Amino acid sequence: PGRPGRTALRHVYLRGARREQQRLRRGLAAAARHRPLEEAQARQPQVQPDAGREEPAALREIGLIKTSPDLAESCTWFPESYVIYPTNLKTPVAPAQNGIHPPIHSSRTDEREFFLASYNRKKEEGEGNVWIAKSSAGAKGEGILISSEASELLDFIDNQGQVHVIQKYLEHPLLLEPGHRKFDIRSWVLVDHQYNIYLYKEGVLRTASEPYHVDNFQDKTCHLTNHCIQKEYSKNYGKYEEGNEMFFEEFNKYLISALNITLESSILLQIKHIIRSCLMSVEPAISTRHLPYQSFQLFGFDFMVDEELKVWLIEVNGAPACAQKLYAELCQGIVDIAISSVFPPPDVEPQHVQPAAFIKL
Repeated sequence: PGRPGRTALRHVYLRGARREQQRLRRGLAAAARHRPLEEAQARQPQVQPDAGREEPAALREIGLIKTSPDLAESCTWFPESYVIYPTNLKTPVAPAQNGIHPPIHSSRTDEREFFLASYNRKKEEGEGNVWIAKSSAGAKGEGILISSEASELLDFIDNQGQVHVIQKYLEHPLLLEPGHRKFDIRSWVLVDHQYNIYLYKEGVLRTASEPYHVDNFQDKTCHLTNHCIQKEYSKNYGKYEEGNEMFFEEFNKYLISALNITLESSILLQIKHIIRSCLMSVEPAISTRHLPYQSFQLFGFDFMVDEELKVWLIEVNGAPACAQKLYAELCQGIVDIAISSVFPPPDVEPQHVQPAAFIKL
């Protein structure tokens, strides 16, 4: 089924702080004024935001989704990635066998041997060999190291307290001008209790403030677009975009002006395809149709675009933060789709009309 590291969505990286989950729930409750969430959850059938998707077989506590190696050949949008467990953790770790992971109840699997094999092959062939190590429990840009040295990456992880993913770094991203700057794209995706997939119509680019230099790994502000890192460490924070955020309308204008392409035709079509392919591939693992209550989940999909305009899925957050500008509309859209369809306001017949805030994929 191809090299283990290229398995389709072998490791979709789910990260997010508990406080973001709590904030989303509070926002949804405020938005659903016609029927408080507490009242809704007390009735049958029960609706639970994101808590309903308990950790199934393919969803480990470290927040990684494992899917079938059979998808390896068709998955070209997820960077080569490997799960590495620190050697200082006490839980037994079993090496992966031929890229196939043992059942969830058995010992954990560590893929450093596969990573080293790929690293050495790239080094021999003179390919780009920059990698990024990311903590499964990371937040605010913490627990991250970018390096072209395998030993440095593994030593870094072995001295941490959490499992990490080593992922091939995209060395030639599409850059924003002026400033020669990196960006990533955050899209919000809602999955309802029937496993319908909805993409929020708006998205945001999280931009860097400093010029991108592929060989300068020490300056995180030119590599990591995380809001906290940019705000705390970059002297140019907010120089190009307010809050280092660019929304889709402005980005579309930029693409037309700078590259003579549109956002929809060049990038969004790829994003929609990736989202649907990703979620359909893990449906057996995360679907809650068999559960006695009705639940929903909001995901944050993070993408990057390379200089050839190819879109890459970087990670998927299970408790995504939301740009303040979009918060009210996003919450209302979730209420309209996931709550009002089950608990319509009093004296109002249920309507199966797609809310304007979301696009059904």
